[in-house]
Amino acid sequence: MNLLVRMWSIEPSTQFLRDSKWYEKKRPDELAAALNNVQRFLVLLNVSKSFKCVQAGYLHKEPSGIIAVDQKGHAGNLQETRLYTFGIECAKTLHLITIGSKDTQHSDIEYSKKYVQSLST
Repeated sequence: MNLLVRMWSIEPSTQFLRDSKWYEKKRPDELAAALNNVQRFLVLLNVSKSFKCVQAGYLHKEPSGIIAVDQKGHAGNLQETRLYTFGIECAKTLHLITIGSKDTQHSDIEYSKKYVQSLST
């Protein structure tokens, strides 16, 4: 019996791509740390039954099913950073919505909620 197991894939939003370019220039270590944690998150997703079941110290549940991935677990004195994601279970797709600092957290969450809403319309 040959079982095909579908792995999770990443879908970056245009906002995330814009934000990550800024982070690449101004805060490359924070971007690298957050993206590394996204890869760790994908490993957990691929062995978990559900997006909602995954837990780790670098993951933070936000409203509307959004999960923020932070920079924790990496060396150096990094600025607190959150990369906002949303998973669609049936498609096994992890949307990278936006990335920001603690200062932009409120507006990043609001933007992410609107983004998630737009996925269901």
